[in-house]
Amino acid sequence: MNPRASAPAPPAGKEEPGESPRSLAPTVAPAVRSAPRRTGAGLLAVGARLAEFEITRIVGQGGFGVVYEAWDPVLERVVAIKEYLPSSLSARRPDGAVMPLSERHRETFELGMRGFINEARLLAQFGHPSLLKVYRFWQERGTAYMVMPFYRGDTLKQALAASPGIAQEGWLLKVMDGVTQALMVMHAAHCYHRDIAPDNILLLEGSGRPVVLDFGAARRVISDKTQTITVILKPGYAPIEQYAGMPDMAQGAWTDVYALAAVLHVAVCGRPPPPSVARVLSDSYMPLARNEALRQRYSERLLSAIDAGLGVRPDSRPQSMAAFREALGLEPAPAPMRLAPGRRATGPAQPQPARALATKRQRKLLAVAASVAAGLPLAIALMVWWAFGVH
Repeated sequence: MNPRASAPAPPAGKEEPGESPRSLAPTVAPAVRSAPRRTGAGLLAVGARLAEFEITRIVGQGGFGVVYEAWDPVLERVVAIKEYLPSSLSARRPDGAVMPLSERHRETFELGMRGFINEARLLAQFGHPSLLKVYRFWQERGTAYMVMPFYRGDTLKQALAASPGIAQEGWLLKVMDGVTQALMVMHAAHCYHRDIAPDNILLLEGSGRPVVLDFGAARRVISDKTQTITVILKPGYAPIEQYAGMPDMAQGAWTDVYALAAVLHVAVCGRPPPPSVARVLSDSYMPLARNEALRQRYSERLLSAIDAGLGVRPDSRPQSMAAFREALGLEPAPAPMRLAPGRRATGPAQPQPARALATKRQRKLLAVAASVAAGLPLAIALMVWWAFGVH
């Protein structure tokens, strides 16, 4: 689910007719309540109630859920509510309940809902200002919901598009400082984002503070179950281990390092790096540290850190966010804290280095090549996508 301006991790989808990307939620409760009105097939009506909350607007709908703007009359604040509603697996009945399309879809639907709830439970335990906050979550009407702050701001993708070619190094490092700290908190809980991209980083209005969005646990569970890998991977941002799925190509902190380095690549070059699966076949990546034009605008340290983070093999990248921060020249971050009531704070996770035995390197690359060859049409399509600049 991709975020829109002024919303926390809403799903990909078009704005409602008449809504601008910068439209904001009301800051006080409306004086007059109208009867609920329908806003789209399968969606809850504006004016409908979920627990104590009242739906005031549809923020966005994607293939795996819906985000609503809502009013909390108890605390008198605007919130966002995410509803688990995978369109390919479920439908809403006339009484408002959500049901699997058939018994054949039930297992996958329930697995996805379990992932959705686990994501909400995990986020509710974190207290970092650059991580999406979950106030509460619950199950109702056959599905699940989570309540979050209603953030206002632009995504990093929108910010870069609004000012192409002028991303200053100091500003980028300030954004990366918050994002890497947020990811360190996640990694300390042995949880990895695996979908970092410019549209999943929100820059809050006023402060510019970054907030990491769209963890997509339900989407990944459903995609793993249905083997629809192309649904969840973003070419240019996804490292090779997300395609290969082999025992000696495990995902870890280095997976998020690659995606974050790709985000920086976009910021300084205006486009993502070549897709990793295509780079295994023929690596066309040009190191940024050797680009004289870029060296005039950015430090060699920043460019070299991006190059290091984009290593094709997992073992060739910084193995942790702390290591990537060091490569970027950022100050050491405080030890991540997990704010779960009744549990001890969790310190930094000790990442297991990706295997780097020289004797196994050729065998690993051959195995990756064999895996890619099995999906050669996908690799060719990705190379064409990148070559023609369709981003």
